[in-house]
Amino acid sequence: MKFAPKKRARVPGISMTSMLDVIFLLLFYFAAMSVKAQWEYDFDLKLPSSKATTDSSRQIGELILNVNADGVLTVNDVKRDLDWLADTLGKLAKDEMTVVIRADKDLRYEKLLAVIEVCRNCGVWNFALPAIPAGQEGVQ
Repeated sequence: MKFAPKKRARVPGISMTSMLDVIFLLLFYFAAMSVKAQWEYDFDLKLPSSKATTDSSRQIGELILNVNADGVLTVNDVKRDLDWLADTLGKLAKDEMTVVIRADKDLRYEKLLAVIEVCRNCGVWNFALPAIPAGQEGVQ
């Protein structure tokens, strides 16, 4: 009687292809998000310095407004006007929404008040005015 030869049992292997796909997708996601985080800041602004400034962590859902010395409002490196801000805040305003107003230190006070007034009229009362810690004026 002739028996069929026994086949060696295959050692189960782990497919690395799927895991590599996931790793590359995560790498791409974090690279894209780090670039987007840099776009939110206008690096041409000269923020005022303050001794009372503390490092604050970013909050989820906050809107960053950059206002240069001429009063030009930019969001994500796109120039906007106060009407756009009122429309956007009217749609997005929540009780806990934070608006970060990064105003140039040479900005006229009236123009800063106009931005704050739009925020208040839209129901946003939680806003921040960041500054640079004293002694770090060259670092933004």
